[in-house]
Amino acid sequence: MAKLTKKAKSLAHLDADKLYGVDEALKTIKELATAKFDETIEVALNLGVDPRHADQMVRGMVSLPAGTGKEMKVAVFARADKAAAATAAGADKVGAEDLMEDMLAGNLDYDRVIATPDMMGIVGRLGKTLGPKGLMPNPKLGTVTMDVAEAVKAAKAGQVEFRVEKQGIIHSGIGKKSFSDADLRKNFDALVDAVIKSKPSGSKGKYLRKVAISSSMGPGLKVNLADVAGA
Repeated sequence: MAKLTKKAKSLAHLDADKLYGVDEALKTIKELATAKFDETIEVALNLGVDPRHADQMVRGMVSLPAGTGKEMKVAVFARADKAAAATAAGADKVGAEDLMEDMLAGNLDYDRVIATPDMMGIVGRLGKTLGPKGLMPNPKLGTVTMDVAEAVKAAKAGQVEFRVEKQGIIHSGIGKKSFSDADLRKNFDALVDAVIKSKPSGSKGKYLRKVAISSSMGPGLKVNLADVAGA
């Protein structure tokens, strides 16, 4: 009979129905994240919304205080001085028609796409390319802006987008296994606070219904809502 791995032994003792405090869940998930790479710590928020209705859509941006632990690749549609400002701020690719053609050719290895308002005529032609990937610039998210330099800096510093899925769930990474427990907790609190503040007018009844924390390759642990600020 094969010997159980350390992780398998740990999993065998997990109580699937237990509700964990946030700090305990983060600590346990880190202990179970035994992959050879720096696993992402992820949060799933189950909301009392039906995103098929426009007044129940939940979407926004949040700056994670401790960053994401991931190098964000940013593309910017801009010309002249705005293009220069985006480049100086650290954008990975800046352009106009040339950038559009590059993306149409399939070069879409970006985490964020930003554009100045006057470039939306060009960007609009990429709707079917960027839309399905959630990369379409949006003024409500601050990715259509004249201040492209600030938008690039925010993306690079750990600003992430959250968006509710069809099942009413938001999934978001809050850092890496290598982060300290304190930094993961700060990022967790920032994400939850931003989602709660984004409660849509059409949401009736209890808004934040379930919370779970997991790692890239690990199990999900249920979190006690009594330990979640604002829940």
